[in-house]
Amino acid sequence: MEKLNSIIFYNIDKAIRSYRNYAQRQLKANGFNITIDQWLIIKAILENPGITQSEIGDLVFKDNASVTRIIDLMVKSGFIIRHSHPEDRRKSNLEVTESGIKIIKEVQTLIESNRQLALKGISRKVLEIMNAALLTISDNCLNSKK
Repeated sequence: MEKLNSIIFYNIDKAIRSYRNYAQRQLKANGFNITIDQWLIIKAILENPGITQSEIGDLVFKDNASVTRIIDLMVKSGFIIRHSHPEDRRKSNLEVTESGIKIIKEVQTLIESNRQLALKGISRKVLEIMNAALLTISDNCLNSKK
C-alpha cells in the first residue's frame, strides 16, 4: 500500500498548508493586522475592478459564505468599502480603501521574503517545470468530461 508522503496531491496540499501557516505567522509576528485570505481578496479586487463576490470566491478558492464573512470583517477594518449595486440590490460593488491599498504595499516586502524562504534551494528550471505540471493538472481536472 502506498504511503501518504508518496502521493503527489498529498504533498501539494501539505506544501500549500505549510506555506499558508508560515506566511500567516509572519504577518502576525511583524504586527500586520491582516490575514492571508484578506490579503488575497484585496489583491483580487485591486486586480479585477468590478469583480463580484462569487467571482472572488472562485479566484481565491473560498465559498460565498466565507468570502462574505471576510469582506464584512474588512469593511469593519476599513480596508474595503461596499457600495450598493445601482441595478441589483442583491449585489454590491467593492472598493479597496486607501487603508487597504496601504497595507497591501506594506505587506509586499514580507510576502516576497516569505516566498523566497519557501522556494529556497529550488532552481528556476525546476520551478518552471513544477509550475507547468501544476497548470496541466488544473487543466486536466477542469476540462474533464466526467
